[in-house]
Amino acid sequence: MKIAGLDVGSKTIGFAVSDPFGWTAQSITTVQWNEKDIYSADQSLRELFKEHHIEKVVIGYPKNMDGTIGDRGIKSEQYAKHIEKRMKLPTVLWDERLSTMAAERTLLEADMSRKKRGKIIDQVAASIILQSYLDAQTKGVT
Repeated sequence: MKIAGLDVGSKTIGFAVSDPFGWTAQSITTVQWNEKDIYSADQSLRELFKEHHIEKVVIGYPKNMDGTIGDRGIKSEQYAKHIEKRMKLPTVLWDERLSTMAAERTLLEADMSRKKRGKIIDQVAASIILQSYLDAQTKGVT
């Protein structure tokens, strides 16, 4: 089963996919969208889900450091419901605390310029979120 990972921001959605065995995550692309129009990324995501034969979607769930859910977390919950309804795919909200920082650190270690980092950081964060989920599944943690 192939699984997609999404890092949903206010202007972009990072997109990553798993291999068919659910062992590794690979960053794919960044989709532009406007969170004020929840439908604005539907066509792009629908095409990506079809192209990659996606059967489940893991969506980054930004929690506060103390574990509480803030405004961004609520928006992720709403987007997960939207994906389930519009795309007819099951979703999982997955704790993404520090994933963007980890993506930034990875890209800095690769000596990538600020301009290039800005273009791919969301898709790298999506792959980190998805890989964390996949690792937890192999360890039996959900």
